[in-house]
Amino acid sequence: MISFNVPPYYGNEEIYIHEVIQNHKICGDGQFTKRCNNWIEEKTGTSKALLTTSCTSALEMAALLCDIKPEDEVIMSSYTFVSTANAFVLRGAKIVFVDIRPDTMNINEKLIENAITAKTRAIVPMHYAGISCEMDVILDIAKRYHLLVVEDAAQGVMSTYQGKALGAMGDFGCYSFHETKNYSMGEGGALLIQNQDYVERAEILREKGTNRSQFWRGQVDKYTWVDLGSSFLPSELNAAYLFGQLSKADEINENRLKSWNFYYEKLYPLYEQRKIQIPFIPKDCVHNAHMFYIKTSDITERDALIRYMKEHEIETVFHYIPLHSAKAGLRFGRFNGDDVYTTKESERLLRLPLYYGLQSEDINKVVESIWQFYRNRNPIL
Repeated sequence: MISFNVPPYYGNEEIYIHEVIQNHKICGDGQFTKRCNNWIEEKTGTSKALLTTSCTSALEMAALLCDIKPEDEVIMSSYTFVSTANAFVLRGAKIVFVDIRPDTMNINEKLIENAITAKTRAIVPMHYAGISCEMDVILDIAKRYHLLVVEDAAQGVMSTYQGKALGAMGDFGCYSFHETKNYSMGEGGALLIQNQDYVERAEILREKGTNRSQFWRGQVDKYTWVDLGSSFLPSELNAAYLFGQLSKADEINENRLKSWNFYYEKLYPLYEQRKIQIPFIPKDCVHNAHMFYIKTSDITERDALIRYMKEHEIETVFHYIPLHSAKAGLRFGRFNGDDVYTTKESERLLRLPLYYGLQSEDINKVVESIWQFYRNRNPIL
């Protein structure tokens, strides 16, 4: 079976993990956490990066730093992972969903302004498949209405928009280093902070509500409980595993791009024949090959293709069920305007195997199997 995903492994991770064990420092905020934070700051230009236990944790910290309160409203796409919404629901917010763009599957920036009310506090653009939302438009709206912007850049490490790193344009950015992402620590994430005014409180929230970070820097003579918070620090073992990959990020990125480009080239003729749709990359965007997906004509064809690929030992998967149609989505949110594309496009989308080290014979088999599926339906292809 050709797996949909294989967690990234470069080969130097074990060396760094062994170093952690030898240093007798396996809890959080050791040298490897700092090295990962520094890498993110240097790569993105963000003012401050803090490694977290997950992207979910980063989003929850961002919601706290936004000072979200009950009855506040937060605007986002419904086509996203549940954590994007949950982080704000936990603070009592109402989620206002707007429709997506069918070309990128990102939030439709033209529909955001109409969703703003006196209760709106923040906009949360999620960059699907590592392809940026139209951040110029979103940031302009946020500025005019005095709203905060939290980028869910879980899939966006190494991607850019107009030369700027995803996650480093809004007030806060959130990365994921889950095993399904381009760079992994098993479970993990990072919070990116643009405004230095938020850094001190972010450190306190991350350290169980204590000012321990200030204590370790010698800024206070003892640390104590000063605010609410939780334990958002990952283990040094996880950070060491991640740093092994971040130190080779360009090589991993190039390998993934090679696979992505192969899919694009070999499946483009099927797109030209209007049998499938393939990803669209806007001119201002540089993507990170996080995902290659195709869109079938409808959900019936997609499910048939999934079955066909499974019969040929290839794992392909659909993605999110739109949040606004879920039980909790109906309870905690509302859809502003019409659902023209969110549900329809989500039912057509199918993700293909893509990971670091994907073998050429495997990707060839994936491509040939897709072609054969459509030949069976239309023998003249």
